[in-house]
Amino acid sequence: MLEIRNLQKSFGGVKATNDVSLAFSDGSLTAVIGPNGAGKSTFFNLITGALTPDAGAVLLDGVDLAGRSPPEIVRHGIGRAFQVASIFPSLTVQETMLAAVAADQRKASVLHRRFPLAETRGHAEHVMELLGLSAKRDRTAATLSHGDQKLLDIALALVLEPKVLLLDEPTAGMGPEERWRMIDKVRELWETQKITVVFIEHDMDIVFKIAPKIVVLCYGRILATGTPEEIRNNSAVIDAYLGTEHAGAA
Repeated sequence: MLEIRNLQKSFGGVKATNDVSLAFSDGSLTAVIGPNGAGKSTFFNLITGALTPDAGAVLLDGVDLAGRSPPEIVRHGIGRAFQVASIFPSLTVQETMLAAVAADQRKASVLHRRFPLAETRGHAEHVMELLGLSAKRDRTAATLSHGDQKLLDIALALVLEPKVLLLDEPTAGMGPEERWRMIDKVRELWETQKITVVFIEHDMDIVFKIAPKIVVLCYGRILATGTPEEIRNNSAVIDAYLGTEHAGAA
């Protein structure tokens, strides 16, 4: 279980994360929503070690990871894919995946072998197939579509076999059709891999369709948590974020 206890972070006099406490059960799927400046990205940065909290705890299976380095947090089982895909543009999809597996297994020498270790190649192939990238293994990352680049970024996080996967706006910058393909892949990933997935998303149609649980952040605090129906009908959420467009819709 991922548990956040009384997490706090300020920048100057602004409390970007203000006493946030949440629990994400194993195998759960949760959307984090809120207006711009609500503290969503800061929240993810505190979990993954990109920022050090002023106070509070980030517990994964009872181990406090708050303040540890990002590589150490990854090794403990928290992976992240970013709003802007973090990839190696000159490498092929397969080379990118093999590099990630090799780095994780601390077998950098496999990168210089003509035939990488069988288990390394097998693991990379499995994740490429899972994300629908097998047919594009020989294409350089720079030539992939925006959606496929983001899938590759998710694959790089997934190849490290995380217990918890954080997705920062996985559909950002995509057209309607590509957006739904991406979110269907995210849902398939969650269902088949049985890992905990937490994602930030601005598209409320997507959020209300696939997220069993929703967390609403506003000005660094938790405004509400609940099911899609509960969030739709929460007057505070309607006033602060949703407006009347999505309120009460089935």
